[in-house]
Parts: sequence; C-alpha cells; structure tokens
Amino acid sequence: MGDIINRITDPSMIAALSESEKTALAAEIRESIITNVSQNGGHLSSNLGVVDLTIALMSCFHPPEDQIVFDVGHQCYAYKILTGRSESFCSLRQKDGISGFPNRTESDYDCFGTGHSSTSISAALGLLRAKKLTGEKGRVVAVIGDGALSGGMAYEALNDVGQYGENLIVILNDNQMSIDKNVGAISRHLDAIRSTSGYLRAKNRTERILNRIPVLGKLIYRFMLFFKDSIRMVVHRKNPVIFENLGFRYYGPFDGHDIGTMIKKIQTVQSIEEPVLIHICTRKGKGYEYAEELPDQYHGVAPFNIEIGFNNGGSSSFTTAFSESVVRIAEQNDRVAAISAGMMSSSGLDTFRNRFPTRFFDVGIAEEHAVTLAAGLAANGIVPVLVLYSTFLQRGYDQVLHDICLQNLHAVIAIDRAGIVGADGPTHQGVYDIAMLYPMPNIEILAPRDYEDLHTMLDYAVNRAGGPVAIRYPRANENKIQGVENPSDTESQYLCHGSDVVIFAAGSMTPEAYDAAGILKKEGISCDLIDLRKLKPINETLIVESSRDKRLIVCCEEGVSSGGVASQIAQLLLSRSWAGKLLSVSVSPEKLAIGSRKEVLRLQGLDSASIVESIRAALKE
Repeated sequence: MGDIINRITDPSMIAALSESEKTALAAEIRESIITNVSQNGGHLSSNLGVVDLTIALMSCFHPPEDQIVFDVGHQCYAYKILTGRSESFCSLRQKDGISGFPNRTESDYDCFGTGHSSTSISAALGLLRAKKLTGEKGRVVAVIGDGALSGGMAYEALNDVGQYGENLIVILNDNQMSIDKNVGAISRHLDAIRSTSGYLRAKNRTERILNRIPVLGKLIYRFMLFFKDSIRMVVHRKNPVIFENLGFRYYGPFDGHDIGTMIKKIQTVQSIEEPVLIHICTRKGKGYEYAEELPDQYHGVAPFNIEIGFNNGGSSSFTTAFSESVVRIAEQNDRVAAISAGMMSSSGLDTFRNRFPTRFFDVGIAEEHAVTLAAGLAANGIVPVLVLYSTFLQRGYDQVLHDICLQNLHAVIAIDRAGIVGADGPTHQGVYDIAMLYPMPNIEILAPRDYEDLHTMLDYAVNRAGGPVAIRYPRANENKIQGVENPSDTESQYLCHGSDVVIFAAGSMTPEAYDAAGILKKEGISCDLIDLRKLKPINETLIVESSRDKRLIVCCEEGVSSGGVASQIAQLLLSRSWAGKLLSVSVSPEKLAIGSRKEVLRLQGLDSASIVESIRAALKE
C-alpha cells in the first residue's frame, strides 16, 4: 500500500493534499485496484478511468454529509479505498469481503446501493429532496457514465430535475463506452460536443506555457478562458446542448484526468442553486496499458496476470455455445434477427453482428426498449432473438408481459447468466426470472443442462415454436453427464429410475442432482431423476405419475422457490389431492452472499453434497 493512502485516516484529509500528492495518490490507488482485481477479478477498466475524478470529488465534497451516487456502481473502487476500506480492499468480491458495488450495509459512506444502469439521477434526486424535507445539510452528486445515458430512466430523472430547478449536481463521466462501444443518437450528440469543443489537449498545453510567463501569462490565460466560454455560448445557441434545454447549467467538457482543473470547476458550481451538469472526459482503463487498449475486454475480468494481461480466447461457456448456435440457425433462416442491450460481446453476439450486420440491433442500455423492439419485429414476421442477462431482464417486466406475451408474439428471449453468477453479489444474481415469467400467458420456458440441449432448444424456439419462448442458461461451463444421450426435442427426460424419491431438476441443476442421486443409491436410497427441460408448461402427467407412492418429492432449481418450479409442482400435486412431502432445493434470496459461483451454490445448498444432506434430513423427518 502506498505512503499517501496509508496517511489518509479520514477522507476529509484529501482536500489538504498538494496537487503533486493528489497525482501520486491517484497512482497508488490505480496500483491497488490493478493488484486486487488481478487476484480477485472485478470491474477494472471502468474503475481505473474514474480515479482522478474521485479524488477531485473527495477534495470538494465531504461524505457522508455530502452524498455521492455512482451510477451502476462498477466505478466505486477508488471511492471505497478513500472512505476507510483501503486495508480491507484485498477482500474485494470475496466471501465475507467487501462488495464490488456500493452497499449501504457495508459503510455509511455508501449512501445508495447500485448495480444496474441509469438509476443514479433518480436516486440522487430522492436523496436531495429528503434532505430538504428533513432539514439535513449537504449536497448530493450523481456520477453517471455516457453509456448509462442510453437508458430512458436517466431522462425521466433529468426531466423531473429540470422542472423544479433543484440544486442537484450531475457529473457526466464521458469515456465513450458502456461495456462495448456506445451506440445511438445520444452518443453522437456527446461526440459532437467533444468535437466542437475539441480543445482539451490544446488547452492543457497552452495553460502550461502561459503559466510560465510571469504576471501576464495568467492574465492572458484568464482572457482566453473567457473568450472560449463566450464562443462556446454562441456555438451552443446554434447547436444547443441537450442538457441546457432540459434546464441544467452545463459546463464542459473538461479533462477528467486533470485533478486540479476538475477541482476548480466543481468549486465554481458549488454555490449555484439550480441543476448543474459537469461534463468530463476520461479514458477507460487509464493507467494500465492492456485495459487502455482493450477497455471492453477489461471491463469485467476474472483473475489475471498483471504482467501479461489475460487471454480471453478459447474458453468454453454457455455464452459461447449460444453464440455458435444462433449464428448457425441464422445462416439457415434469414428471418432471424438479434438484439442486444449494450452487452454485445459479453452476451456472445459479436460474431452474429459481424456475420449479419443488417440483422443485428444494439440499442444501448435500454432493456425496456429492447423488449418492445423485439415485439415490433415479431409483429411484422421477423423472429427476434433478444439476449439479456437474467438480472437485466427484470427491467423489462412490463414490456415482456404487455407487448410480447399478451399478444402471443413469436419472440425468443435468451436469458444469459440465469441462476447464481457469483462474486458480483445480490444485484446480479439471476434467480428471479422463472418466478417472473411463470404467470405470464403464452410463454414457454426452457432450461438446457448442457450445450447440446441449448442448441436443440434454440432451434425449436426459432423454427418450430409459435409464440414467445424464453431459454435460460447459466454463467458457467457445461457439466456434461457422461453416458446419457440428449433428447432431440424439448420434452422431459428420465435420467435415473428409483422407488423411494423422485427428483425434478431444472437446467443447470440437473448434473448436481444426478451426482446426488448416485451418492444416495450407494446408501440404499433409490431415486427417479427427471430433467424437466421444459419448465413451462410442465409435463403434468409425468409429474403426477412419477410422484405416486414416493416417500419424498424433490425439486432442484437455480432460482427462488416462491413462484418458481417447486411452487408449480406443489400446486399441481395439491390439486390432485396429493398429501406427501415436497422438498424445495432452491435459492433463498435473503441469504445471497458475495463469493464465487461454487461457494454461493454450496452456501445455498445447491451443490450435490448439500442436496444429499437435505434429502437425508427430509427422509428422517
């Protein structure tokens, strides 16, 4: 740990550091982030890009009285280090360690928990209005990236701020990226602002030269700043900045790696009693060569070697299997289109985009729009394949129900990262999609246990289904069950036969349940094991028949039990006057912890050993 970080025992000490000390502090923070992320994994390039900005903010504001809300939250590492968590930062994203996102239960300095995009301005406005209602002191700042501005919720909040003219400060961190390169008209608008104001490098050079000239140099520089601002106002009258039209005082763009300039600009606006937006430009991955060159690939990373970076090629996962399958299917069916919500490469659609550029649509971080766009495509005869992480599908709930399911449109929803995803913590666990989708009319829900199943189900969903189909698959490599053939359809499959217990397994839980059944068999407990494969509609006849005369019925699913598969099976059996015992092996959302996927599965009782223990205990009862 660096010398300056060690000297900071309270964030209020940052303001008193000299400019050179703040520059050195930034280098120490970047070293700490790179070291710990290389060991634990995490969000790298986004955090490296905002180190200087964070130091500037901490020099001007005084948390926790002043409250800073980081949009998404995957850029909060420097803030955590500077607010009393530098020594514990080595436990980042580890079991019982600190979260990779702001977490209100972790520290008083984390004023609002974030994990999803485009929420910061709404949350900050709520915090500000609460301060006014309760008479509490302090300013409120929202830090939002240009990628998050592709989400409509941000504009709902900007509209609300603008109508009342409240003194909210919004920092626009413009790095021209979300996870992938930004898309859309807003991105072009920001690019136009940067271009027409393209003065950052020249300004910095000129400032350095003029400041060396005694007396006159500073006077000339101040006149140039006045002249530049005057020209900018003339230009903006002809080409107005959208934020000014929404009621904000707009300042920028400024160099987001010039700590001194940012401090001056923030201090200038602190006395303004109306909405302010400060536009700063940063470089994602700043300070680490590999992350600067490939900011998208170093956005979220597994542990890696600092000296050589990481090798992102050649690995196998459900995401890569999906990528290969959707391209093969699209080659045979020219009515297939694919939609991404700002996550093209991480959801496996970069190959599809390269192969079928006219049939690919990246809408930015705008899940609601993505869902209804899919509905519109389907209504005119295209088969859209919409790819969303499970945790982000939640954001399009109304659109899935109202625009796709109620109209029974033929749209395919590929749900990546379904189930336990590991160290990103509760905000990113994909455990609610089954319960969310189950009550919706017309939709089928499929759950593959391996890559072959995924291809079979995607082919069915695109080429043979007539309405909406959701396919959920985990963030994992396949755990192939050896010696068992995969069906060529989507119907349920017996994997084991027994007389004591029947186990119904959903998708990624099937291999764990298969191993558990093998252990129980050696103990003299024989099990029927059924891979459900199609979670909705469930095969009622099969479930009723296989449950007859069993001592115990077990349902294994990588999702919440309330409203999930176990609930549906219990409801079915109760309607048939069944009076046996049902064990739900599922996710307890209240107990979701930070840790690796393997650790969280074990903590949730979803690994094979835990399933065995649960069945033993249930049979004894």
